[in-house]
Amino acid sequence: MLKPADQGKSPQPERPIGDLVQQLTEEGKAYARAELGVAKAIAAAKARAMAVPAALFGAALLIAQAGVTALAVGLFAALYWRFGPILAGFIAFLIFGGLAGGLAWYAVQRLKRDV
Repeated sequence: MLKPADQGKSPQPERPIGDLVQQLTEEGKAYARAELGVAKAIAAAKARAMAVPAALFGAALLIAQAGVTALAVGLFAALYWRFGPILAGFIAFLIFGGLAGGLAWYAVQRLKRDV
């Protein structure tokens, strides 16, 4: 059997639509701010986690660049004894320029293929 409604409680008066919309807007703004705060915290944590590896990668890149420079100087020195300074420099330039151009060409081809 159904129980009768409690007659002791008076129903709450209805709020105007404008108040409800304003409350909903404020709660939506608070939710958006909270989500933005979470996203900022996640991004900051990831950035802190990537700081040391990025620095190590940068150091490795500088050391690799020093190695390539030493290789280029060594190639020039080896060619210097055979061809003289100007022709040795030009040949070393062509070799390393060709390597750089080949790598750039390969990168463009991969970019066209993958994108």
